[in-house]
Amino acid sequence: MTETLPNCPLCNCEYTYEMGLLLVCPECAHEWSAESDEPAELERVVKDASGNILKDGDSVTIIKDLKVKGSSTSVKVGTKVKNIRLISPVDGHDIDAKVDGFGSMYLKSSIVKKVL
Repeated sequence: MTETLPNCPLCNCEYTYEMGLLLVCPECAHEWSAESDEPAELERVVKDASGNILKDGDSVTIIKDLKVKGSSTSVKVGTKVKNIRLISPVDGHDIDAKVDGFGSMYLKSSIVKKVL
């Protein structure tokens, strides 16, 4: 008996597995219901380094020094970034933001903390 599980609806990974009533993708960590036959609109949840849910327009602070390609300076810890925009992941970067003194750049949600 060979049961074929569906590919991940986000990244199309073929190595999905069951965890209780959910199907899980090992590559992007997306979870969805195995019961659902109809394609539902998928809402991606992006969390910061502390586990707070991020949304468009939030303000965040950088929690790790970031080297910037093509620049001799780096973005320092504690730099506040206002009005972020969540994007589909690009090389692991899921936030588009304008950082003062550096301009527009992509950030990873794992290196920011939401300003509450």
